[in-house]
Formats: sequence, structure tokens, C-alpha cells
Amino acid sequence: MNSIEIKKRDGLARSGIYTHEGTSVPFPAAVDTRTLFLDLSREAYSNIPLSAGTEFVKKYWNEGQKNPVMVHPHHTSGPRPGDCVMVPGWHTVLSNPRNYVTWLIAMKGDVPPDTLWYAPAAAVPSNAHILCYSGFDLFDFIACDLAAARGIYLLPEGEFDRKWMESGVCNCEGCTSGDLKLHNRTALSKELALVSRFIAESRFREFVESRCRMHSAHVAIMRHLDSMYDMMERVVPVARDVPFGATCGETLNRVEVRRFARRVVDRYRPPQADVAVLLPCSARKPYSLSQSHNKFARAIQGRAHELIVTSPMGLVPRELELVYPAAHYDVPVTGYWDREEKAFISGVIAEYLQKNRYRRVIAHLDGGALEVARMGAESAGIDLTYTSSGRRPTDGSSLAELDAALEGCRRVKQDLIRGICSWQFGTVPDTAGLVPRGRYPAVKYSRNRVQMFSLDTGTGLVRPTFDGWKLLGEGYRVEVDNFVPQGDILAPGVVNADPCIREGDEVLVVGPTVLCTGRAAMGADEMIRSRRGVAVRVSKIKMRPDQ
Repeated sequence: MNSIEIKKRDGLARSGIYTHEGTSVPFPAAVDTRTLFLDLSREAYSNIPLSAGTEFVKKYWNEGQKNPVMVHPHHTSGPRPGDCVMVPGWHTVLSNPRNYVTWLIAMKGDVPPDTLWYAPAAAVPSNAHILCYSGFDLFDFIACDLAAARGIYLLPEGEFDRKWMESGVCNCEGCTSGDLKLHNRTALSKELALVSRFIAESRFREFVESRCRMHSAHVAIMRHLDSMYDMMERVVPVARDVPFGATCGETLNRVEVRRFARRVVDRYRPPQADVAVLLPCSARKPYSLSQSHNKFARAIQGRAHELIVTSPMGLVPRELELVYPAAHYDVPVTGYWDREEKAFISGVIAEYLQKNRYRRVIAHLDGGALEVARMGAESAGIDLTYTSSGRRPTDGSSLAELDAALEGCRRVKQDLIRGICSWQFGTVPDTAGLVPRGRYPAVKYSRNRVQMFSLDTGTGLVRPTFDGWKLLGEGYRVEVDNFVPQGDILAPGVVNADPCIREGDEVLVVGPTVLCTGRAAMGADEMIRSRRGVAVRVSKIKMRPDQ
């Protein structure tokens, strides 16, 4: 009996427990797979080259003992939920990033999501991070032992001469006793333990960005995976309540950044306003709690729609300043914006201004933010009004000029729930009569004393009550079988799910007899295709009124 219990996801990377014939193995991990899978060493025709064509694979493919189940980019049939999937020869493609990602996606799309992925003879301490980032869970010590036989000393930073054992860079038992094989194995196990911790903390991407710098092929694999936005977006959570490290150029291509920007352009609906003001970001998040934005607010006095220009997010409407990752990112501030940043951010500004026309757009900016605003406005065919040219936006003279530029403008009716819901759910609810209670950002919204929404202070997302869901149309529903949940909703009970649902989304669970509010623990595709695991973390349950 095989089973896999996924405890934590972070993109394609997972951690959890795999059980095979009574033996439980926590993953990601390296183990002696010969003792775990007793028939593995007797598998014939199991090393078909990954580059082999469809006809060759079809002719020589061996189904094997199903322990584990072998797959190939041209042969992915056979695995069932709970199985261990093995990709023979995967170590041969680590030096070819384009094929690595192309073949990986071909296999991942066909194999059930609740399977364990094993890369034989592939893992060493310096590549474990990219293997796990690609969705591999289980490894062996073969590559480490082969390196020891060749006198190679393995570290997460790379492969070195065995003389490094005497340099004091490691004080493991193997180094202390002079056992190179033991050191290499220990180094791999320690690296995988570190990987597991970063997955648990939902900060594995930052770990991968730091580790891959020592190997150009690993950077290329990460970039190629980033370019596969449609596939990666389905497995990356919509929100987290942890810091977002925006510390390198690849951040611009991270799913979280591109998703936020795309939704600002495609989903978000601004309030009715004649004038928009482009403002600089602040180190403190959310921006409105910073000293600089308090000054801006006093000058604007609600007479314009506020849009924050920032890297890497692009453009953050004031109503979305709490939404992940706008309130969570940490970026190195140098005052220099490179060409890629300028192109990305100016493109977001141009698309937004083309779609949402204002009578006047004021640029209260300086430095790189001012430059990208000019580029975006020019691309959109819009003339900007400048209120801080040659001065810092927080200078008294700049603020006075901003105040004067807004003289006579009508106040804009700010609507936090409308703005966030349009971004989050892709729908604009009727917010008439909603009354906020509480201190920002811990705010609840009621109508006629009935609570409709609240703000999650960790992620910035709206949490609808049962009554609030009535205002949000038909999206973000999870359909389940006819049962009354006693806790969280498990994947086997899911009948259907809105394709828009991602891990971290607020959802409404609909069954023949019950309704539940909760948060998705996996994306829609995985909910439907999996046969094990929690699909929705349930907040509240009630019987349907029509029953």
C-alpha cells in the first residue's frame, strides 16, 4: 500500500510523508532506495535516454514492477495517486536547462499531482535546491558516493578537491574522521533538511535564488520555469503572510509579481475619479502608515485616486496596498532602476492608464519612478502634470504644489472592499450601505448590522461571510459530494472547482446539503485530480437553507 501526505507546498516543491508497504519516509529526503524498493535493481530497460523519440520509447518501454513507476517525457501513463514516480537518467539533463524544463512540464502535466517524484543518481548538495524547486521529492546517495570514489568533496556551493576536508569548512562526523563518503552523504542530508525548512516557512523561492548563483545552469532552469507562467501560476499560492524577498533581477518574472500586475490591469476596478496621482513607494508597509504617505494624504485630502509606483510590483492602487505581495516585499534601495525594471513597470503603467482614463494624471515622483512614469504615460498617449520636478516629493514646496494642482477637484469616494474584491475575485460587489468597524487594517464590514466581509491582516485579502458571498457572483466555488464535513474538506470529496482557484484563495464550498467558507489548501487542478490531501481549510459550516 502506497500513499503520500503532502504537508506543505511552495510552488512545485513539497514536503510531507511518503508511505510504502508500511515504511514511512519524510520528504524531501535522500534514502537508500534499494532497501525501500526491493525490486528496483532488477528492472530491465529502465534507462531509456530522455532524448529518445516517441517510437523508440514505445518499442523498448518496460512497465516494470510499479515499484516505483517509471515515466519518460514520451511515456507518462501508469502512475496512480500515491505512487512513487521515477525518472531514470534525470541527472543527464541538469546541464541542459531548456530540455530540463520542457521535459519536466511534459511529465508534470500528465502525472497525478499526489505522487512522489524520485530522481535516481541525481542529487548532490549543490543541486538539491533546484531539483526540489522542480518538484522532485526523493533522492538516493549514488551521486554522492560516486563523487567520493573520485575524491570529490561536496558542499552546497559546489564540488571541490578532497583537500577541502582539512580546511575546517565543515565539522561533520565524516570530516572529523576523514570519511569522504560519510561527509558527502551528510552534506546532502543537511541540505535537504534546510530545503524542507524553507518550504515550511513559505520562503523557498528566496532560498533557491541565493543557492543557484553558483551554477549558471541552475539559474537558467529557474528562469525557464519562470517563463512558463501558465503552468507555474497554477501551483503558486495567491497569497502568503510572510516577507517577500525582491532581491534580484529574477523577481520581476516571479509568478507573484506578474500575477499582481496582471490583475491590476485586467481585474481591478478603480473608484470613479477625474484625477489620479502617481506617488512613490515607502520602506514601511502598508504605505499609508509611513510618514511620507501621511504627508501625501494631507496634501491630497482625498481629491484624487492614489497610485503607487514601485519596483518590482509596478503599480499599486491605494486600495490594494495590503494585498500580498504589495505589503510584504523587501527590495534593496539604491536609487538605480535598470532597463528591465523600467520596461516592466512602465509597461504596467501604460496598460493601466490606457484602460482606465482619467481627466488628469499627476506625477508626484522623482528619480527612477518619475522616469518610468514618463515612459508609461508617453506610451499610453497621456500628458502628465508634474508637482515635484527637481525636488523630493516630501519637500514642503512639492507638497504645496501638489495641493495647488488639486484645488477645486471633487473628493473621490474610496471603496476598499470594491477594489480588493475586483482584484481578488474578478467581480465588483455592490458595496452600498457597508459600514466599516475597527482600526485599519483590522477592519470588518457590515450592512444592517450583519457582517459581510473582513480583512485578513496577514495577506490583505477579503474574507467573505456567507452573506458576503451573495454579493460576489458565482465564482470561487468548490462543489463537494453529499456529506456534512466534520472538519476540513479533503480532495476525494471535491466534485468540481472553479479553475481560477489557487492555494490561499478564499472559497465557498457548496454541497447538496451544506455550505462552508474557507481557504483553498491547493489549486483547483490539484483539488480535482488528487485522491488525497486537504483541499479546503474550513472556517465555518452551515446547512443550506433550502434543505
